Amino acid sequence: MGIPAFDAWATSVIKSMPLSSLKDSVIGIDAAYYLAGLLTPSKEPLLSALGGFPLALESTIAKELANLQTAGFKPHFVFNGLDYGIKDDPFKPSVTSAHANAMAFEIYEKDMATEAINVFRTTGIPTPAALSEFLKKVLHDNNIEFTVAPYGAMAQLAYYEKDASQFIDAIYGPSELFLYGVDKLITKFELAYSTYETAEPGTQKKMTRLLLEESRFHWIDRRACLEELGHVSADIFVDACLLAGSTLLRTFPPLENPTVYSKGYSIRDVVNLIISCGRNVTSVCAHYQDDTQVKQLDYLNRYRRAVTAIRHHVVITRDGNVETLDSKHAPSDVHDCIGQRLPEELNMYLSRGMLRPRVLNWLTCGTILVTAPYDGGNSREYQHLVRSQLEPWRRQALCLLSDSVHRYYQRKEITTKFWYEEDYVANFNLKDLLPSPKNTLRTWHVKEDVLFAQHSKLETGSKEPVPGSLSFGVLSLADADFASKTMRFKPGNEAPLKTCGEIATNVIWRLLYLRGYVDTKHQLTPWGSVLEATLTALGPNQEQEEAAFLAVELMRLGLLNPDTMFPGYSGAPLRGTDTDRHNCMLVSRIASLGKLRHQSRGYSGPLSRHLLAYHSIISTLYTSLRDLTEMSLATMFLEGDADRERDDWMELSLSLPFYIENSCALGIAVKTYLDELCTREDPTSESTRAEMKGKGQGWIEYSDFSGSLEDAFRLWDAVGST
Repeated sequence: MGIPAFDAWATSVIKSMPLSSLKDSVIGIDAAYYLAGLLTPSKEPLLSALGGFPLALESTIAKELANLQTAGFKPHFVFNGLDYGIKDDPFKPSVTSAHANAMAFEIYEKDMATEAINVFRTTGIPTPAALSEFLKKVLHDNNIEFTVAPYGAMAQLAYYEKDASQFIDAIYGPSELFLYGVDKLITKFELAYSTYETAEPGTQKKMTRLLLEESRFHWIDRRACLEELGHVSADIFVDACLLAGSTLLRTFPPLENPTVYSKGYSIRDVVNLIISCGRNVTSVCAHYQDDTQVKQLDYLNRYRRAVTAIRHHVVITRDGNVETLDSKHAPSDVHDCIGQRLPEELNMYLSRGMLRPRVLNWLTCGTILVTAPYDGGNSREYQHLVRSQLEPWRRQALCLLSDSVHRYYQRKEITTKFWYEEDYVANFNLKDLLPSPKNTLRTWHVKEDVLFAQHSKLETGSKEPVPGSLSFGVLSLADADFASKTMRFKPGNEAPLKTCGEIATNVIWRLLYLRGYVDTKHQLTPWGSVLEATLTALGPNQEQEEAAFLAVELMRLGLLNPDTMFPGYSGAPLRGTDTDRHNCMLVSRIASLGKLRHQSRGYSGPLSRHLLAYHSIISTLYTSLRDLTEMSLATMFLEGDADRERDDWMELSLSLPFYIENSCALGIAVKTYLDELCTREDPTSESTRAEMKGKGQGWIEYSDFSGSLEDAFRLWDAVGST
C-alpha cells in the first residue's frame, strides 16, 4: 500500500511525537493499512501452506488495540467497501502467490525445511482484504467502532477529518491519503515494551508491558513535503504522487525506463518531470505521446479517471446518507470512474458490517472474478467445481439480491472469468434468472415464542435456542407437525421479526431451502434427512456443525472420497496397505473440515500440499455458502420481513454460520497420526495409540494434539454414520 516512491523519499520529512500527545482524540484508522502493518512474514510464515486465518493474529490485534487505548485515544477503523477504478490484471496477485507457493513446496519436498520456510515467508501473507471480516469480528469483540466505506476507505477517512462535526481528529493510513487533501498523516505507531517474568505454579511465563512514556508515533506534514520538494504547488505534488504509481493509478511508463532511471526513480524525479514538461499531466502525456505503453494504456484517460474518482468519491455521511463529494462539479458519468451506485439501504448494511462486499461487487461491476487458490487450483476437480458446480450458486445469490432492488440491476449482464483460462468467459443476464425464489423464502417468518416452544422439545443440550444454529434449524424440521406450522401463506401481513435469534433462525431455514434440504412445504428432503442424521450423530456440538454441513455438501458434489484428485502433490498418505492409505485419505479429508486446537502462536509442524489443495475445495464451498446466507439475510431486510430499527448489525452477521473458515491443520494432524500408526505392529492397541498421541504433541507444537484427534474422530463418526 501507499506510494512506494514517496514513502522511500519521505524518511527525511517524518516527524515523531510521544504517543501520549494523542490523548482524548479520535484517530481514524485505515483498516487495510493497519492489517498490512501487522502481517509481517516473520510472524506466521506457513499461512499459505495451511490456508485459513493466522493462528496468532486475533490475540496480536487485541493486545495492540488495548495498548493503543491505554494511550487515551479512541480508534475508529474504516474498511474498504466496493471495488472501484481500473484493475489491470486482477488475477496476477493470486497466480503469482500460487506459483511461489508451489516453489516453496518443491523445496520442502527435498527435506530443505528451513529454506522452504524462507520462501513461504514471501507467499504466506494474505491480503488485507482477505482478513477484513476477521478484523471486524475482533473489533466488535473488543467494543471498537468501525465503518465500511461505500467504496474506498481513504476517501471516507478524508471526509471524516474535514467534516464540520470533526468526527475524527487525525488519520493513520497510507501516503495515498495525501491525494485526498489530507494535510497531516500518522504513518506508524511505535510502541515500546518492557519484558518481565511472572511466576505461576510450576511455570515461568514471559510477559510484556507497554511503556507509554517511551512510545511514539510518526507523522508527515504535507506542507513540509511541498517545501522539501522545492516549494512546489499542491497540484504538482498530487500529480507527482499519482504518476509515481499506487493502487489508484499505475506508474507512468517512462519512469520505469532503466536507461533513464538506472537506479530507479524518486518522487523528486517525478516532480522534475512534470515541471520540465509544462507543469501538468496533459503536457507530460503529450510529450510522451509516441511511447508505446503510454498509448496502449491510454494513460491520460486513466489519469483523468483517477482524478475524478478522488475528487468526486462516494462517501457515507455521519447521518447515514450516501453522497458524492463536490457533487455540484461532478461529471455526469462519474459512475464510470468509481462504480455503479447501490441503494442507500444496502450501503447502510454494508457500512455496519452486516453484509460483505463480495456479492455486491458482482452486481455493481457486472463481473465475477474467480481467482487462483493457494495451491494453484490445477486439479480437474477444483476447476470443475468453481466453473460448473458452483456457478448456479453464484447466480442464485445474485438473483436473490437483484430481485429486491432497482429494475436496472434486474436486467444486468454478468460475466464470469477464471484465472486459469482468461479467454473463457461465461455470460448471463439476470433477467433470465427471474423470478428468484424470494417469495418462497418469505414463507419463513417464525417468531421467537414458537422457536422457544419447539426448542423445549429438542434435546439440544442448551437451555435456549442458539441464534443461527444449524442443528436447531435442521432438527426442528424433523418434526413434521412443527414444520407445517412454520408456513406463512400471505407474506407481509405480520409484524417484522425483531430479535437476533428470530432473524438468524429464519435465515438458516431459508438457506436450507436454497440448498435443497427443505422443500416448499418446509419438510426435510432426502438430503435434508441425511443432514439431520449427521447432526444427530454429532450431538450438541455447535463448533462442528459447519464441518458436518460441509461434509454433506461435499457428498452431494461427489468430492468426499479417497480418490487421487491431486496427482503429483506431496503430503498424501504413504504407509500401510492400499486400503490403509485410502482410509487415511478419507479420514484426513473429513478432518480438514474441522479446527485444530492450537495456542495463539504461529504453526510449527508437518505440511501437506495434497491437503492444502483439498482445503481449496473446502474454502470455496465455505465462501459460497456464506454468500447464500448473506443474500437470504439481505432479502429479509429489503422486503421488510425484519425490523430495520436496530443497532445489532454486526451481531446478526456473527450469529450466522460460515463466517471464519479453518485451515487444513487438523487434517494434517490426523494424516500424520494415522500414517505413523501404520508403522507399528499393533496399530489398533490402546498403548500404541497413546504413544502416537504423545509423540504428536512434538510433531505439531503449541497444539492440543490429543484433544484435536478426539474432535476429528467425533466428526468422522458422525459423517460415517450416514
